[in-house]
Amino acid sequence: MKKILVLYYSQSGHVQAMAEQIARGVEQVEGCEAVIRTVPKVSTVCEATESSIPDQGHIYASHTDLEQCAGLILGSPTRFGNMAAPLKYFLDGTSDIWLSGSLIGKPAAVFTSTGSLHGGQESTLMSMMLPLLHHGMLITGLPYSHVELSQTTSGGTPYGASHLAGIDNKRTLDDTESKLCRALGSRVADIAKKLNV
Repeated sequence: MKKILVLYYSQSGHVQAMAEQIARGVEQVEGCEAVIRTVPKVSTVCEATESSIPDQGHIYASHTDLEQCAGLILGSPTRFGNMAAPLKYFLDGTSDIWLSGSLIGKPAAVFTSTGSLHGGQESTLMSMMLPLLHHGMLITGLPYSHVELSQTTSGGTPYGASHLAGIDNKRTLDDTESKLCRALGSRVADIAKKLNV
């Protein structure tokens, strides 16, 4: 069974909802299993620590999750056109994975949620690609064969799945955004299966 890691950070729940849709897409591919993980918040107080198991939601990612995955799908809300600090902090600590080369040649993709339509969806997606490229991963996006990309008035880009949460953060995933999330999950799983990584 090929394990596809869906690794995300979510503050208001939108990126988590996307991760769960992406996982559904992964599991539509025979022989593939979605493993959903999150990362803890970064504290501004040096002495503060998170418990090793979150109070709710998905469990925290470990380096073993990265080493054992056949593909990686990375998600974050946008922070001034960049990935959120907790996800960046986690990725900054993966030099042991980089040294081992265990992610080289594996497929990867990215997803995000923003408060406004032009709030940095594409730059956030691209910021998440950079560490994946350093790890030697093969970046995949969403081709325009998914007609939803040409029809969306909310989220969805060729760089990866995206969601428009709205300024008040109350807009849930619409049908188009959900379809594109599932398509991204299926795409990475299918590529991992074909590459036999």
